[in-house]
Amino acid sequence: MSKILVVDDLQSELQLISGYLSAGGYQVSTAINGVDALEKATAHPPDVIVTDLVMPDMSGLELCRKLKKSSETAKIPVIACTTKDGQVDQAWAKKQGIVAYLIKPCNQEQLLGAVKSVLG
Repeated sequence: MSKILVVDDLQSELQLISGYLSAGGYQVSTAINGVDALEKATAHPPDVIVTDLVMPDMSGLELCRKLKKSSETAKIPVIACTTKDGQVDQAWAKKQGIVAYLIKPCNQEQLLGAVKSVLG
């Protein structure tokens, strides 16, 4: 069973996304911000990370950059799930290492499709 780390500063979003992934058969853990996510990803690397981009303390893009700089976490695919819907935002996120970009509110089918595509 693939392990997915979900990162969002809003509890309601964490619950919704985690519920979609659990129902899809994935083992889910959560983090409430980028700092928490970085610690969890380093201690117990997940197969995929789904992160919001706009969070206090450390943005999802900063989290992605830090993950990509570490040999322990560099290969973990990172999916953005965010309200930032501009084409420039999406292009910049991909340059930072984001492999899939979902715009909130996303549905279960979109989320599971993105996860399946990065898991291969």
